[in-house]
Amino acid sequence: MSFLLLKVRRPCLSSLSTLFLRRLSTAIPHVYGDKYETSSSSSSFIHPTSIVHPNAIIGQGVSVGPFCTIGSAAKLGDGCLLYPSSHIFGNTELGDHCILMTGAVVGDDLPGQTVFGCNNIIGHHAVVGVKCQDMKYKSGDECFVDVGNNNEFREHVSIHRSSKSGDRTVIGDNNLIMGSCHIAHDCKIGNYNIFANNTLLAGHVVVEDYTHTAGAIVIHQFCHIGSHSFIGGGSVVSQDVPKYSMVAGERAVLRGLNLEGLRRRGFNVTEIKSLRTAYRKIFMPVDAHAVGFEERLTEVEQDEELGHIPAVCSMLQSIRDSFAENRRGICRFRQWSGS
Repeated sequence: MSFLLLKVRRPCLSSLSTLFLRRLSTAIPHVYGDKYETSSSSSSFIHPTSIVHPNAIIGQGVSVGPFCTIGSAAKLGDGCLLYPSSHIFGNTELGDHCILMTGAVVGDDLPGQTVFGCNNIIGHHAVVGVKCQDMKYKSGDECFVDVGNNNEFREHVSIHRSSKSGDRTVIGDNNLIMGSCHIAHDCKIGNYNIFANNTLLAGHVVVEDYTHTAGAIVIHQFCHIGSHSFIGGGSVVSQDVPKYSMVAGERAVLRGLNLEGLRRRGFNVTEIKSLRTAYRKIFMPVDAHAVGFEERLTEVEQDEELGHIPAVCSMLQSIRDSFAENRRGICRFRQWSGS
């Protein structure tokens, strides 16, 4: 009986639905290592239930699923794939082979622009390039988001435009932004960063390269997060995190060096040993009252062995930069913290 029912129902599928399913299945990305490729042909497919403005520029091999919206100023590169109910508004550019999952929204019908490079994935119900949540924003200002290549923004991520015309929110290349993360206006994110779920960045935060955050962390506005650093889960970061360091805590404090991260990134034994020695001299002196913090920095800079190691010099510069005008200083440190 069930076989007969299937036989009867099959012809009920409309020719349009059959065509769409066949077309979309050929455009589903294949994953080879870290690269995403689509097997779609040079012609584009737009489902008849989607609304695509005639002025939109659509590249070759683009697949647009049901109930999508593409605005008049949108520009889609070759091989882009829009899953059902994803939307592109305003002056928005997608590079080649970008993917919008179901419910994703990019761009806004406001002055300014949202630009994506190639091979980006915008996850389910993620929102990128909409108006910021900043009282300094003035209606009519042109505001911007620039996104590089090979980034993945997972479900419910939100990334906002800059708060004024003279600035922009910037995301670099090869970042993994996990579910429900928020990147506020005017943030600058570098390359190869991993933000675990519910990482929340306030406005004007700067994150360098190869950083890693654990889940449910908050970063105060205007903070700088140095390259190769690690932020422990549940932390509240209210001051700068120096390069190569590890912080954690309800008010994050320095906990040592991110040794595992350094090893994974190929730092050699000599570099790691030198960084540990420098860290201990600066943050873990035998008698903290005998020599001040500035004197300890100077001592390491002038050390004949440490002062010429590029990684050590980079860490020292990161620390000094944190005390420049309009910066927030570094996270607190404790004498007993180890590395």
